[in-house]
Amino acid sequence: MTLMHQLIFLRHAKAEAEARGQSDHSRALTDKGRHAAKKIGQAMRTAGLAPEVVLVSTATRTQQTLEELENTPVWDEWPNIDSLPQLYMATPQQMLGILQNLPETVRSAIVIGHNPGLHGLALELAGATRPDPATARIDEGYPTGALAEFLVTTSWKQLGQGGASLKRFLLPKDLG
Repeated sequence: MTLMHQLIFLRHAKAEAEARGQSDHSRALTDKGRHAAKKIGQAMRTAGLAPEVVLVSTATRTQQTLEELENTPVWDEWPNIDSLPQLYMATPQQMLGILQNLPETVRSAIVIGHNPGLHGLALELAGATRPDPATARIDEGYPTGALAEFLVTTSWKQLGQGGASLKRFLLPKDLG
């Protein structure tokens, strides 16, 4: 039996600049960010990207990005949503540890998080040494609102470097 999992990374949409006395954790989306998150949500729905599990940072901007996806609506069936404090500014290795602990019954998961962790893990999973145009595009950067979809052919526990193939990389600006 061949295992197949879908893994989606979504960086939060554009957030306001940190105001004096405000914590980075509480930065909210800008109007432009809300609009971009809606566009990504519509693209997800069109592409049939409907993960069963949502792993989302507890930061305001990631929670608001998720709210925009919920308002689109992306899902016909409501996914299991886990707000994880440890995803806030997580390193690639910390995120990988979270993903490796997913039950094998989870076929599709999305991580809504932050850079530089998402960017680093996306490059690691795709095997940054492959001369692939989409991977090269991720190498250039992982801007706010960017979505990467991977096909994982190993168990979650075995997920690691080069363990996923990049299917698509979408930026809000690509969607008109």
